[in-house]
Amino acid sequence: MIIGRKREQKLLKKAYNSTEAEFIVIYGRRRIGKTYLIDKFFMSKKCKVFHATGLQKGTLRKQLKKFAEALSHTFFDNAPLGAAKSWGEAFDVLHKQVSKFKEKVVIFLDELPWMATRRSGLPQEIDYYWNHYWAKMPNVILVVCGSSAAWLIRKIIYNKGGLYNRVTCQIRLLPFNLLETSEYLKSRGVKLNNKHILSLYMALGGVPYYLKYVEPGLTAEQNIQQIIFDKNTPLKDEFNKLFESLFDNADAYIELVKLIAKKKEGIGRSELKFIAKLSTGGGRLSKRLQDLCETGFIEEYIPWARNQGEYYKLIDEFVLFYLYWIEKQKSKKLTSAHWIDQSNRPSYYSWSGYAFEAVCMKHTDQIIGALNISASSTGSWRFIPRKKTENGAQIDLIIDRSDNAMTICEIKYTQQPFKIDKQYAEKLKNKIATFKKKTSVDKQIFLVMISASGLEKTIYSEEMVDGVITLDDLFKEE
Repeated sequence: MIIGRKREQKLLKKAYNSTEAEFIVIYGRRRIGKTYLIDKFFMSKKCKVFHATGLQKGTLRKQLKKFAEALSHTFFDNAPLGAAKSWGEAFDVLHKQVSKFKEKVVIFLDELPWMATRRSGLPQEIDYYWNHYWAKMPNVILVVCGSSAAWLIRKIIYNKGGLYNRVTCQIRLLPFNLLETSEYLKSRGVKLNNKHILSLYMALGGVPYYLKYVEPGLTAEQNIQQIIFDKNTPLKDEFNKLFESLFDNADAYIELVKLIAKKKEGIGRSELKFIAKLSTGGGRLSKRLQDLCETGFIEEYIPWARNQGEYYKLIDEFVLFYLYWIEKQKSKKLTSAHWIDQSNRPSYYSWSGYAFEAVCMKHTDQIIGALNISASSTGSWRFIPRKKTENGAQIDLIIDRSDNAMTICEIKYTQQPFKIDKQYAEKLKNKIATFKKKTSVDKQIFLVMISASGLEKTIYSEEMVDGVITLDDLFKEE
């Protein structure tokens, strides 16, 4: 059973029903479920599937051996088959077998970036066989897949040679949202309320591979302790493995991610360039930032009301959790109650506010839907005063609407309903006033509170707040 992935399944169904050959590229971070999606979808269809998987750091010889094993399994009833000496030879055998079928044939090259070792000639062979044969065979569906989004985008999607403009469908597989996470956990017998699921999500994200370790009958805190902090945790060394599986120079990417993580509100490109000491002229900083964006670790944005000046923010929940809670504890011997103890400390609420804001920013469609408004764009805004007489201000989420109005959202994570008292009301008024003054916005402003536990009614909330979004709203369909 495939949980969620409705858009992706619609695209795959369209490709399956096509009367022409289809070339599909699917990419997404490690452990996100790319292989599962392709296998499960085509398993339920009337078609022949050839599935070959690349070996991480495998030599050309080992890659060809594995490819031969896949050929043997699919077409020769597992009879011994000698490995080809080159990808040209291997693809010749594959093409001869594919040509025998009139029904749909899916050629699934999984973890293609690993398969394509240096100077192996594999991309050129894909180019040759697609353009000379498979593109003319209406029963062929070629699917290439990998965690290294940057490689697939540069070598396949934006190929400047024979594969230029040949891809018919590209799918970027993202983590589950909160609703999909809830449905996935239910399918595995895990019965937790939305608050517990949010706690898991802020630590593990919507990554199916991580979520499969959640055990029924345990609280979110107990599961996090068991999955991440216990001695024999299944995610031991996952942080390093995550980057090593995607990037040749993993340490450089980890260093860059750590620099970005230090500024929870985001860091400007110019500041990042100065701190990282990487030249944009040489392309190293630009390339690494692009790679991290494409693999879903960070996001690039330009603050609202600006036309230029890129900022970068870390958005991967597991990486955020690791850098905040795990990295500093690696050398310590932790007790079996470590995370339960940490989750009751003030530092937990400081981190959870940051983590909840990141979750909300991934669920803006649900927020807009719950408010029943039409939005033209979303963003965030921050004013850093240069004069001592001025006050700084930050707006977590701005929804620029299509009806000459703007919705300003304040995001709060608390265990109890959030309470707006006189002091906080003044803070909100000053924030809105500063925003209007510095941006010269003349649209109608509406204030919405996004609070995980709702909003306590006070005379100030009744006077100022135009809408409330709760955690349950984030679990709704887009």
